[in-house]
Amino acid sequence: METITITTEFIRLQDLMKLANMVSSGGEAKQLIQDGQVLVNGEPCLQRGRKLRPGDTVTYRSRTCTTAYAT
Repeated sequence: METITITTEFIRLQDLMKLANMVSSGGEAKQLIQDGQVLVNGEPCLQRGRKLRPGDTVTYRSRTCTTAYAT
């Protein structure tokens, strides 16, 4: 599992997917999320603007990322 470090209170799902290089554009992230192909904490998520906080996990295909605050 890969950890993505954030310096803000939260990061939006589509932004995390771009930051983690899971997708090449916001449009691609939007489509995958709307198609139900992205899991947040093990559940399908259809909200591209969902706020993710440290400890949340995002899975797309066989890749899983989690968020953590910068220290």
